[in-house]
Amino acid sequence: MIYYQRILIKKIQAAMQRGKSVLLFGARQTGKTTLLKHLNPDVSISFIQHQIRRKYEINPSLLIKEIEAEAQSRQLKRKMIVALDEFQKVPEITDEVQDLIDRNIAIFILTGSSARKLKKSKKLNLLPGRVVSLKLDPLTLAEIPKEQQSLEQLLLFGALPGIFTLQKETNKETDLDSYVNTYLEEEIRAEALVRNLGLFSQFLALAAISSGEIVNFSKISQEIGQSLMTIKSYYEILEDCLIAERIEPLMKSKTRLKLTKSPKYLLFDLGIRRICAKEGTQLPLEYLGKLFEQFIGLEILRFKHLENHRINLKFWRDPDGPEVDWVIEKEGAYIPIEVKYTEVPKEKDIRHLKIFLTEYKNTKMGYVVCRAQRRLKLAENILAIPWQELLEILKG
Repeated sequence: MIYYQRILIKKIQAAMQRGKSVLLFGARQTGKTTLLKHLNPDVSISFIQHQIRRKYEINPSLLIKEIEAEAQSRQLKRKMIVALDEFQKVPEITDEVQDLIDRNIAIFILTGSSARKLKKSKKLNLLPGRVVSLKLDPLTLAEIPKEQQSLEQLLLFGALPGIFTLQKETNKETDLDSYVNTYLEEEIRAEALVRNLGLFSQFLALAAISSGEIVNFSKISQEIGQSLMTIKSYYEILEDCLIAERIEPLMKSKTRLKLTKSPKYLLFDLGIRRICAKEGTQLPLEYLGKLFEQFIGLEILRFKHLENHRINLKFWRDPDGPEVDWVIEKEGAYIPIEVKYTEVPKEKDIRHLKIFLTEYKNTKMGYVVCRAQRRLKLAENILAIPWQELLEILKG
């Protein structure tokens, strides 16, 4: 199988060289286990298997005895490197982890695909000051060779490494479908996150269909006959299991009193989103435009996670007037971005960017991200750029 070098490896290695342990979160199949193998830990324990998990649930201190014995037998002149895969399934183990860290016996790489138990447990040891928290997303444009960056494939099948490397679309479809079914069974049913899996499945389809749009909690509540509180708790489950990310609107304005206050949610991968929404691969042009907008939003989020939150992603909308698809907040300034699924952007595509630039003085440039072959100057401070050059804006 083809392996794509992950940018996060260097960040993990840099943290470990400073003596820090690493807390690595990422949804299922984003490549955490493969990444661990390339980091070559001295000891690797996976809590995915029930019998292994149960052993440490019954006796968490077993970890200390095992690592101490391993360290003694190896007689290393450095700290042991220990990987605990899906550690959130045995959250109590973090007390033992802290003991081994504090006694300079080991450095840990802790991976997890859900933050729910960690958030809900009041007694959980989150290892303050001892770990660097990182997030592994599906493949980003910076990790995919340019000759393999097919926009259509990315919009329809997403960028999960195991899916992206498959050649046949039928195999991609089969594996995506299996992912969603496994997610519902193992993450939702097994963890008893909801009482009615059928209702949650209905919600998941509606959440996928409305991904990238301003969420209407009341409409979804009416559609599946559940309370607003239940719908909001379902979205919280998606966030905790790293399936969706909440995007807040930009609400600062000296001139507008009615800016949208409701958030958007983006599902973490477009292939998973399509399967959850029960959509095929033959989608109308207008729909591809909506997916393209989500794709750009996801790329910005992935850059944000790699840069450790140095930027924030928002959107801007006045119900009575203009809106801008994405607004990047960086070092006190804004970068507004309109996303257009066109090869030739027109004057009408930049009218809302012009308004934004006028109203927010801490904004130097606006951008239209599109399918143009090369950059186009659309106004004095507005550029149209090919989608492949998005990272250049983010890094600039």
